[in-house]
Amino acid sequence: MAIFLTKDSKVIVQGMTGATGMKHTKLMLGDGTNVVGGVNPRKAGTEVDFDGTSVPVFGSVAEAMEKTGADVSVIFVPPKFAKAAVVEAIDAEIGLAVVITEGIAVHDSAAFWAYASSKGNKTRIIGPNCPGLITPGQSNAGIIPGDITKPGKIGLVSKSGTLTYQMMYELRDIGFTSAVGIGGDPVIGTTHIDALEAFEADPETELIVMIGEIGGDAEERAADFIKANVTKPVVGYVAGFTAPEGKTMGHAGAIVSGSSGTAQAKKEALEAAGVKVGKTPSETARLAREILVG
Repeated sequence: MAIFLTKDSKVIVQGMTGATGMKHTKLMLGDGTNVVGGVNPRKAGTEVDFDGTSVPVFGSVAEAMEKTGADVSVIFVPPKFAKAAVVEAIDAEIGLAVVITEGIAVHDSAAFWAYASSKGNKTRIIGPNCPGLITPGQSNAGIIPGDITKPGKIGLVSKSGTLTYQMMYELRDIGFTSAVGIGGDPVIGTTHIDALEAFEADPETELIVMIGEIGGDAEERAADFIKANVTKPVVGYVAGFTAPEGKTMGHAGAIVSGSSGTAQAKKEALEAAGVKVGKTPSETARLAREILVG
């Protein structure tokens, strides 16, 4: 099983013909992802060869969906044009838009998030500023390395791209149903809660690993959701215990003001909901292993 992305997902890449899009389209194809097209209005009607796999380029998301049946778009469009690319995906009513782009203005992210809501949330947005998601052995939509883990019984949701990779590697012997990098910007589409709900409903996910970081109150809200709705064991990690107050750390959303948003406050909220929280990523992996393996 999987959440949001399966072997049957038909993936298009907005910005496929750019350097980053080309690089990661090739890697996604190598991981078995069913990439059925790219989108670039200036190169519509052409094809791109990826080691013998020819991928057509379409003029719009709507055309790509009509011609291929695509239901997922991975977006590698530069920040200045990313809002228009996401709005185009929403207008075409594609089921899932994975926004990899880093550095999108917060008001642009807020605008396309609100636009998706006004259209009835027919398009699930993951990101922006995220590594995407992977269902090992089935499909990979984004930039997560496809060779660091295997299919298994852990579901992973993470704000941090790098910690996503580390957790997948540390628990590679057990493996994952799906791993979802939701991004750390102040405004994102899919949240911890959305992923927790999906993993709770997935019969093959036996344990959930949740990685958060300082800033905002997403982890506190996730803790409330876990307490009320999640029956499966959850282990967690919160990055940023040593971060100085009032200083933005890395991700645009990682800023602490007063006691709100601190790693300690998030850890306490999660532990109050029954989540085992590690002090380091490696300790979190050990806690997960103890629950599943003993």
